[in-house]
Amino acid sequence: MRDHGPKVRLSRRFGIALTPKAAKVLERKPAPPGQHGKNGRPEQVSDYKKQLTQKQLLRCHYNIREKQMRRYYSMASKSRGNSAERLVQLLETRLDALVLRAGFAPTIYAARQYVSHGHFLVNGQRVNIPSYAVRPGDVVSIRPKSQPMVVFQNVMPSGAALGYLAVSAQERTAQLVRLPLSGEVPIICELNRVIEFYSR
Repeated sequence: MRDHGPKVRLSRRFGIALTPKAAKVLERKPAPPGQHGKNGRPEQVSDYKKQLTQKQLLRCHYNIREKQMRRYYSMASKSRGNSAERLVQLLETRLDALVLRAGFAPTIYAARQYVSHGHFLVNGQRVNIPSYAVRPGDVVSIRPKSQPMVVFQNVMPSGAALGYLAVSAQERTAQLVRLPLSGEVPIICELNRVIEFYSR
């Protein structure tokens, strides 16, 4: 299942901030959680553990189940070209991921909730499936009836630095211009280790 536990603890485990609150805590407590996190002896890390950690980290970036991750890998491995590149494209074109990248939600967890509650439209049609695959040319927008809500009052549409997204702050829309390249996607993960883990 998706991780429903403390996001700060999860962030300290991987050493990256998954939420704004986690970023503040990591400044004070950069060590992993647990009584041995700060002063524990250096651990001998196997290749398997490195691969497993990177796979779990990628899952956390998109807040998806292991079954979903395996399905995305299967789709990526069967397609032409670089499997790692294709895997990122499949994950990044999920509706909840694009809502996050456009700046319509502060975290992937909030993005998933907003989408599942029906606050977003794709090409003018209401979509409440976070895993919905957005295609190049599709336009994602906040539902007009949802725009007056408090959670969308302080929305700061971003995505200007992402070449694959065209975001309109005034209209509160985001268009997927093209499929993203792995180097453009703002995730911290060693994709090659993820591919190695699943191709064992």
